[in-house]
Amino acid sequence: MFSDVWSVAVAERPGAFPAVLRFDDVSYTYRSAGRDVAALVGVSLSVESGRSVAVLGANGSGKSTLVRLANGLLLPDAGSISADGIDTRDEARSRELRARVGVVFQHPDDQIVATTVEDDAAFGPENLGLPRAEIRRRVDEALAGVGLTGLERREPHLLSGGQKQRLAIAGALAMLPAYLVLDEPTSMLDPQGRSEVLAILDRLRAEGHGILHVTHDLADAAHADLVVVLVAGHMAFAGSLGELLGKEELLAQAGLEVPPIGVMAAGLAAAGVPAPLSAMDAETLGEALWG
Repeated sequence: MFSDVWSVAVAERPGAFPAVLRFDDVSYTYRSAGRDVAALVGVSLSVESGRSVAVLGANGSGKSTLVRLANGLLLPDAGSISADGIDTRDEARSRELRARVGVVFQHPDDQIVATTVEDDAAFGPENLGLPRAEIRRRVDEALAGVGLTGLERREPHLLSGGQKQRLAIAGALAMLPAYLVLDEPTSMLDPQGRSEVLAILDRLRAEGHGILHVTHDLADAAHADLVVVLVAGHMAFAGSLGELLGKEELLAQAGLEVPPIGVMAAGLAAAGVPAPLSAMDAETLGEALWG
């Protein structure tokens, strides 16, 4: 199992450090049409090993900027970001940082760089200059971890949307990251592909990875340990999904819509039926009612 390989990587990490991906009072401003636009303002949050944080918000709320800051693709104008004590501004440790913080973007085609599935998953480890046997081990484990075993020689453009997104996750996992940061990984997928990706994220969290899942979909946040809402770059909420669902004004301000199953669950709860407010899909609601 991939968890066995990742556990070995954790045990081999040198030195003592706080096991957390941390954003401390982070701000970032970019230029647009000749003026400064604040993408993030004073954002603080942390992602611990074995925990999942969902970051919600409308387009333009700063979610994608947060993703690019997580492993040093962008550097903050103020505040600091660190992973296991490694500051993203530390150029001497940038390769180590990016191995520790894996990033998966919204469009998997933007991350697929090779002509076969296995070569694409091997791209990151090869750039680390690892021995061939270690690269083979990582690729096999990463592809097995996302359910792509048997498709090693398949050309990526022949994969379904869900398979492409799983390949992008495998490429990140082959670097043995402690933290996985994902930018809208389900937004382009059909229901089956979405379910496949969310199931993988749930399993990776259970195996000890820290997950930072950026999304605009409340249903994607149903299993998160912490839900954060960004509004115009500001951190407007941090708490449980159930707490967030009780804040109708904030939901509207953040451009977040409760899915139909969530509306049904809220109606059942109001009628005295023991339906959890955080039930955002039919499976979760069914388990709660008839489990």
